[in-house]
Amino acid sequence: MRNISPIALFTYNRPQHTRKTLQALEQADLAQESELFIFSDGAKNAQAVELVNKVRAIIAEPWNFKKITIIERERNIGLAQNIIAGVTDIVNRYGKIIVLEDDLEISKVGLKYFNDALDVYQDEDKVMEISGYMYPVKDADKLPETFFFRVANSWGWATWQRAWKLYNPNIDELIADFDKDKIKRFSIDHSENFWKQVKELKAGKINSWAIRWYLTLFNNDGLALYPRQSMIQNVGTDGSGTHSDSDTVYHVELATQNISKFPKEIMENKEAYDAIKYFYKHRKGSLLSRAIRFAKKKLNLK
Repeated sequence: MRNISPIALFTYNRPQHTRKTLQALEQADLAQESELFIFSDGAKNAQAVELVNKVRAIIAEPWNFKKITIIERERNIGLAQNIIAGVTDIVNRYGKIIVLEDDLEISKVGLKYFNDALDVYQDEDKVMEISGYMYPVKDADKLPETFFFRVANSWGWATWQRAWKLYNPNIDELIADFDKDKIKRFSIDHSENFWKQVKELKAGKINSWAIRWYLTLFNNDGLALYPRQSMIQNVGTDGSGTHSDSDTVYHVELATQNISKFPKEIMENKEAYDAIKYFYKHRKGSLLSRAIRFAKKKLNLK
């Protein structure tokens, strides 16, 4: 009998997004064979109590999975600690894990993709993550069906205990030997703001588990597997989330076909690297489009 990976879903205070996430997940192939762990963070303040309670009512509904375990945090521990603790617990018990947050809708074939890839690369130490999300890059049809890229993506992902045990939360240790060349390679030739995130974390402005996970991959010469067509849609870039802005540039068309081929050669795909780098550099668009997005963000904050 096949060893299906457990799923961890992390929620906080967005009931509508949580329902959409669970509805899509419930419809995915293999959902009824999967064990689901739902981690519900506690309210940060009095204003958040009602929404957190609404989320907890939704996750307590009779969703159709093999088994559901709900972990309700008694206090607010924040997304980073919630994910680090939750992933560590599950992956140490089951050896592997699929991770979702409350604003991610999965494709009907997404769970099969994750489980197949987890099986294919379970003994390949260089493969440290399976990414569910794929950027809406230009000429995506020219890329392989699946490929390797160095960046760890946090919008729906999977990993193994062998990889997660390398996770280092200490930012000073993670960047101790970074020089200009490493920073350039880490930031994809300065096309994305990954190094800015590192500096903001060091300054205490953000508390990102994800940038430390990417640093962990980078320092271990690890790779993440990506699908050519995204298995995940992020519906949280509407400005409603604690860690997201209003943006449509990451919108994708979800995959509808099962993956038929995984790369045998464990190395980064140059064509995919170039395509994603181009997306990073040009995704913000013209000054006008940037101004419009900035205005929308400001409106959402009011």
